[in-house]
Amino acid sequence: MAWDWLADADYWTSRLVFQRLLAALYLVAFLSAANQFRALIGEHGITPIPRFLRSVPFRRAPSVFHLYYSDRFFALLAWLGVLISGALLLGLADAAPVWLCLLLWALPWALYLSIVNVGQVWYGYGWESLLAETGFLAIFLGPADIAPPVLMLWLLRWLLFRVELGAGLIKMRGDPCWRDLTCLYYHHETQPMPGPLSWYFHHLPRPLHRVEVLASHFAQLVVPFALFAPQPVAAVAAGFVVVTQAWLLLSGNFAWLNALTIVLALSVVDGSLFAPLLPEPPANLTDPPLWHLVLVFVVVALVTVLSYQPVRNMLSKRQLMNYSFTSLRLVNTYGAFGSIGRTRHEVIIEGTGDTELTEDTVWREYEFKGKPGDPHRRPRQVAPYHLRLDWQLWFAALSAQQARGWLPGLAAKLLEGDRDTLKLVARDPFPGSAPRFLRATLYRYRFTTWRERRETGAWWVREPVSPVLHTCRLTEDGDVVPSGSQET
Repeated sequence: MAWDWLADADYWTSRLVFQRLLAALYLVAFLSAANQFRALIGEHGITPIPRFLRSVPFRRAPSVFHLYYSDRFFALLAWLGVLISGALLLGLADAAPVWLCLLLWALPWALYLSIVNVGQVWYGYGWESLLAETGFLAIFLGPADIAPPVLMLWLLRWLLFRVELGAGLIKMRGDPCWRDLTCLYYHHETQPMPGPLSWYFHHLPRPLHRVEVLASHFAQLVVPFALFAPQPVAAVAAGFVVVTQAWLLLSGNFAWLNALTIVLALSVVDGSLFAPLLPEPPANLTDPPLWHLVLVFVVVALVTVLSYQPVRNMLSKRQLMNYSFTSLRLVNTYGAFGSIGRTRHEVIIEGTGDTELTEDTVWREYEFKGKPGDPHRRPRQVAPYHLRLDWQLWFAALSAQQARGWLPGLAAKLLEGDRDTLKLVARDPFPGSAPRFLRATLYRYRFTTWRERRETGAWWVREPVSPVLHTCRLTEDGDVVPSGSQET
C-alpha cells in the first residue's frame, strides 16, 4: 500500500471487532435511555429536562434538545439511536462510501452526547463520557474496504492508557487500603451494585484479595505503558487489560465501563489473533482517501491539544476523577474508587396504605431491579445495562445531602403511583393503587457468612440505622409533606 505508515491492513480485523462491539454497547446505552428517561428526566420526571434547559445554556451543555424538547421527541431520538446502533452492529455501514460511513458513526455520537448533556445527576458517570469519547474517535476509522487509519488506532490506545493509568493513580493517591493491599477485604461487599458472584468473591481468602489488589496495581500502573510498545508486547498488555476487566465484570455491575474498556483493549491487538475466528481482509483493500487522512490529522491535532489538561490532572496531587474538561466530552480524565467504604448501607423505601399511622401499621417494601433489598434475593447481573435509579440510591446511602435534590421527587412519584416510575421498580407492593404514606430508612447491610448462608438461605444480613426520608404523604397540590403536616 502507498501509505503504510498512515493505514495498516494488519488491523483490519481488529477494527471490525472494535466497531461491532462498540455498536453493541451503543445499542445498550440507547435502550437504557429509552426505557428510563420518562420517570427520571422527562417532562414530568423527577428532574425534568425542560427545567434544566431553562437554566443551562447550550455552550455549557450542547444538545439537540436546546432546539426543541418533548418526551415524544426524546423517545424518537433514543429509538433512532437503537436503530442506527443495530445497523452498525450488523455492518451495514461497511457497504457505504467513506463519507457516509463517517456520517453514520457520527450520528450515534451526536445523539448520545445530546442525551448525556441533559441527563443531570442520572448521567454523571465516567462511562458516559468514556462512551462519548470512544464514539467520537470511532467516527474516523472508516468502512471495511479501506485500511484502518493508524493514527486513529493510536488515539484509541491513548484513551485506554488514560482510563487505566487514571484509575491506578487515583487509588495510590487515595485510600490507604490500596497501599496496604486490604481494599478488597471490603470492596466486593460495599461496591455500588454487587453481582451474582460478588458474595463468592467477598469470601475468597484474604491472601487472594491482596493478590487481586497487586494485579490491579500492575494492570493500571505498569501495563498501560506497554500499550505503546511494538507487537506482540502491546497485544500482551492489551490481553492483561482484558483479563483484569473481565474479572471486574464478573465481580460486580459497572454498567458498560468494563465492557467498553475491553473493547478498547481489543483494538490494540493486531489481526493475527482473530484470524482463526473472523474473515480475512478483502483482497481489494485500499488506502483511505486523502481528505479522510487530512481529517484524521485534524482530529489528532485536536486531541493532542485537549490532552494537556487530562495529563496535567493525572500528574496533580489533587487529581480529579471522571471529569470532562470540554462540554463535548472529547478528551476526559478517568478513575474510580479513590476511596473504599468499609461498611455497606442501603436506602430502603417502604409505603403503607393505612389511613392512619399506628404501632400496628404494616409497611411494605419496594424492591428495586438491581440494588440489594430483600436479604434472601441473590444479587443480579445487570451490566452492561445501566439501572440509573438504583445507582443513585447507592449514592443516597452514602450522602443524604447528595440525594436531597431528587429523593423527595421520587417519593412524590411513588405516592402518586406514577406508572413510569413504577416501571423502574422490580416489585410494586401496591399494584393497582398507591400508598398513603411513604418513608425511607437507612439500613446497614453485610454479606452472610458461609454458615449463615447454609442455615438461612439469605445473601445479606441487615439492620436499620436511621431515617433518610421521614414518614411523608402527598397533599392535594402534589407536594410531599411530613405525615403530621396540615395542607395549606
